[in-house]
Amino acid sequence: MKKTLTLMSALILAAACAAPPINHDGAGNTNLNANRSPDNAPTITEAKAIAIEKGIWEASKNKDYAAFEGMLADGSLEIFPEGVMDKAATVAGAKQFAPTELSFSDWKFLAIDKNLFAVVYTVGVKGKFMGQDVPLQSSRASAAWVNRGGKWLSVFHQECPIMRPAPPPATKGEPTKATSPAASPAAPPATGPDPIANEKIVWDLFRSKNYHAFAALLAPDFLEVEPDGVYNRDRAIKVAHFDASKVVLSDWRSASFDEDAGLVTYTVKDPVPGFPPLGQRHSSIWVKRDGKWLGQLHMGGTPVRQLPPPPPPTPAAKASVK
Repeated sequence: MKKTLTLMSALILAAACAAPPINHDGAGNTNLNANRSPDNAPTITEAKAIAIEKGIWEASKNKDYAAFEGMLADGSLEIFPEGVMDKAATVAGAKQFAPTELSFSDWKFLAIDKNLFAVVYTVGVKGKFMGQDVPLQSSRASAAWVNRGGKWLSVFHQECPIMRPAPPPATKGEPTKATSPAASPAAPPATGPDPIANEKIVWDLFRSKNYHAFAALLAPDFLEVEPDGVYNRDRAIKVAHFDASKVVLSDWRSASFDEDAGLVTYTVKDPVPGFPPLGQRHSSIWVKRDGKWLGQLHMGGTPVRQLPPPPPPTPAAKASVK
């Protein structure tokens, strides 16, 4: 399942014919709620969660594809520049690439509920693709795991490149004083179990510059993962102050982890200079807390890349068609 972004163009080219990515422009939904563990299942520790995430990387490194596939939930989604990959596409892709060296750092752990956890970390990978050496590359990564019948299974994985934070803009003279709003900011619309609808509410708040309402939709332990860093709730609220008036959202897809948590993934396009021309892939996990649905984890900054076209048919293949 785990491969760094810079390796995926070659990997997807090899795997696309057998198992293409599944990108749907619409509210597609995958239900991952089958065989949910009992409510009294033990809460996982951070050390155990990290060991589980490392384990799927080790299965790929050891070319143990049966074990690798056994660690994926049937409705798992993996987000790469070339598309959203289901379980079959993920397994097919993993067979084309084998890590030879792995390194991990900067771990952050979210015990979302007794049957669901997420981890955020930095991963360095060196490996081979179809026998060819691939140099060391590092990425930021997010992953979520659910407990199904007493076994932890991967349901979500996404990576983005690592970039240096942009320097703060230079100021001249006296800083501009903030003006008080003429009226109190409006409360956000009610969120619910549909993560796509919830995410659209967030972007409507960005467009209306209602950052107070946006803040009310984030869990206290919210994390945001971007190329320039990992933000806690307070930092995420500060960086949300941007012009979203021309942002276009598409390619919506969602997955239900259990009755109290779900995932949404989609594409963001923004005409601002420097934004990837084909857009970025973003994903969010929404959770139910005290009867209210809140954002728990957001990951952005995965640049969209197109799949390469299939190779032209060989003369022998042309002849067989006649």
